[in-house]
Amino acid sequence: MRKEGVKQTSSMNDRIFSRAKRNDRLAAWLINIGGLLVIFAVIWILVLIMKVALPLFLEPKAGVVASFTLTGVAPAAEIVGIGTDDNLQTGFVLDDSGTFSVFDNRSGKVMETLPVAPPGGGRQSVASVAEAPGRRYDILWKDGSFTALKVDFPGAEDRDGGDANTLLITTLLEEVRTASHPLPLRSLARIPEGKNPLRVNLLEGNRFSLAKKTVSEDLAGNETSRTVRSEFGGDLPGTVSSVALDGKGEFLYAGTDTGHLLRWDLTDPESPQLTDTVKVSEEGHPVTALNLVLGDVSVAVGDRAGSFSTWFPASETGLGSGKTLTRIHPLAKHGSAVEAVLPSQRSKTLFSLDKSGSINVDHMTSERRLLTFSTGKPLTHHGVSGRENGVIAVDRDKRVTLWSIDNPHPEISLKTLFGAVWYEGYDKPAFVWQSSSASDDFEPKLSLTPLIFGTLKGTLYAMIFAVPLALLGAIYTSQFMRPRLKNYVKPAIEIMAAVPSVVIGFLAGLWLAPLVDKAIVPFFVAVAVIPLVVVMAIFLWQKFGSTRLFKRMAKGYEFLFLIPALLLGVYVSHALGVMLESVLFAGDFKLWLFDVLGTRFDQRNSIIIAFALGLAVIPLIFTMAEDALSNVPKNLSAASLAIGASRWQTAWRVVLPSALPGIFSAVMIGFGRAIGETMIVLMATGNTPIMDWSIFNGFRTLSANIAVEIPEAPVFGTLYRVLFLSAVLLFIFTFIINTVAEVLRQKFRKKYGRF
Repeated sequence: MRKEGVKQTSSMNDRIFSRAKRNDRLAAWLINIGGLLVIFAVIWILVLIMKVALPLFLEPKAGVVASFTLTGVAPAAEIVGIGTDDNLQTGFVLDDSGTFSVFDNRSGKVMETLPVAPPGGGRQSVASVAEAPGRRYDILWKDGSFTALKVDFPGAEDRDGGDANTLLITTLLEEVRTASHPLPLRSLARIPEGKNPLRVNLLEGNRFSLAKKTVSEDLAGNETSRTVRSEFGGDLPGTVSSVALDGKGEFLYAGTDTGHLLRWDLTDPESPQLTDTVKVSEEGHPVTALNLVLGDVSVAVGDRAGSFSTWFPASETGLGSGKTLTRIHPLAKHGSAVEAVLPSQRSKTLFSLDKSGSINVDHMTSERRLLTFSTGKPLTHHGVSGRENGVIAVDRDKRVTLWSIDNPHPEISLKTLFGAVWYEGYDKPAFVWQSSSASDDFEPKLSLTPLIFGTLKGTLYAMIFAVPLALLGAIYTSQFMRPRLKNYVKPAIEIMAAVPSVVIGFLAGLWLAPLVDKAIVPFFVAVAVIPLVVVMAIFLWQKFGSTRLFKRMAKGYEFLFLIPALLLGVYVSHALGVMLESVLFAGDFKLWLFDVLGTRFDQRNSIIIAFALGLAVIPLIFTMAEDALSNVPKNLSAASLAIGASRWQTAWRVVLPSALPGIFSAVMIGFGRAIGETMIVLMATGNTPIMDWSIFNGFRTLSANIAVEIPEAPVFGTLYRVLFLSAVLLFIFTFIINTVAEVLRQKFRKKYGRF
């Protein structure tokens, strides 16, 4: 019986052991699968956000849509202009007889011819044609008369995939040359706001004539018109070889055969002023092509040697005064002389044609050579669709070639994302984030550098505030506080970690920021006074609190005696701060700060973020650091106390080094938490993307920028993808921080032990 009982017990133990092993294996499998799923989920999230951001760096694509020889145009006619609709279905050419021939881009069949009658009547041929933005053509006839036209494709925008209607030609301005006026070599006209037309003529001898018609209306609604005429130019450095006029008719640009670029201010039509004369190249190559970039701030300049660049007025001193034309963006060089430049009407992209017949596509801001088109034969004229999705060109044999373009993000490059870029209107290169504007000709400024800077700045100030308080609190709680009191204090601080960040941001922005704004000087005084008062209180404690009975009663509750000292320090700081502000800063520190130091004081600044973000990080660092300190074996501290070390010496020399790996992990995790914080930074700062270490102004972080911009970002547009790139950068920052933290933690563990 006894043996059978032993057998049964042994068999039962084997079954229990076998079941336990099976459960352990199952648990191990579940843990491994869960860990792998977590890793897979994190990697998959990274893949998804990178998938959205990656197209920013893909190369533009282009392909030939059609190539054909025009047969419906008179053989002797010379083509002087070409264009296409936005859907790349219908094209047109303008020949030297003033006739528009409309053709189907797929078959090359001419569908309609639309002759333009010269203002003077009769049969006249075209002397010159200048293309203006918006499919507008300035036609100078050989008898000196002038016609400004606008070409449209009615209904083309609403017929994706269908046949577009033929051309609609609108005459904007017609003028007949009188015998008293000299014969122009070239004419340009602008009609700002649909009235007050302005016309500039290039004459023999480097002279220009200007005529501006102004229409005014009195209180009764009667209109009166007046034409102002003037002449200017003459004695110039070289012969004028190319001209360009901005959209409002305020500035005239001219290039000469000696390589000079000139600019006239036409805002006073009675007395145009030559404001700039600069040399485009040191070698003096003739300027062969000029045109204004979208927005009419920058002018694109090409010369006979193939050099290509953009210029705009900038101040040499950087103080905003004395602005002169300056080469801002040198673009990739052409293989031969630049003959024509056409700007895009959607971005700062430029389409330039050189003498060899190649069409190059460049973006001004990013300074990228995007595409190059060539048919093997010299092209004479080219046109760009309004959507920037196609280019059409014709050669001397009247063979037309149409290319489609896929170029969604021309303004993006590593330089525009992370480097200093010289933007229009700025006096020097700068790191700027400005994603939108009220104007359609806005130059996007998508530098991530100020956002990265703001992220690091906010994190640094928050950690400077949070780390000392959290670590000192953890050391006191684990090594000096009574266990009974610790059981209340630690859970209370841990509960603070559960406070929503939006609540902290709300309190910081609407309560703390105005409070600090009213008492900024007392705040700075408190930074020095409160620690001094605390040190004095500790000194008095050591002097008068050393009796045995008092020590026994106060042991573990010493921090309670600092509360009166803190309150005294706050009171003294406030009283002293108010007095100092009145005596030293005439009662207004913020005004003194701006007048004397040139620094603005923003109510929601880095000081507020240091407090608010630090408050969110402190519970996390405190909890993990306190756990690491409490897990140090008691025999180590007991041995230290046994050989005569004080409690502080034991905590500093024995416990702290042993817990250093855990403390370091706590600090790094807090650092990562601060980097990724969104709501606190969003609500407690001005969200100004500036690069300034001053504690008196705000900043914008990567995470807050995503929250601010993503609701307004067009899906899969440039801004949308740049925001996803910001998310990738945040992911990379967090990965690097965690990796470095783990490597250093392992290093500390080897050096200081396994606790």
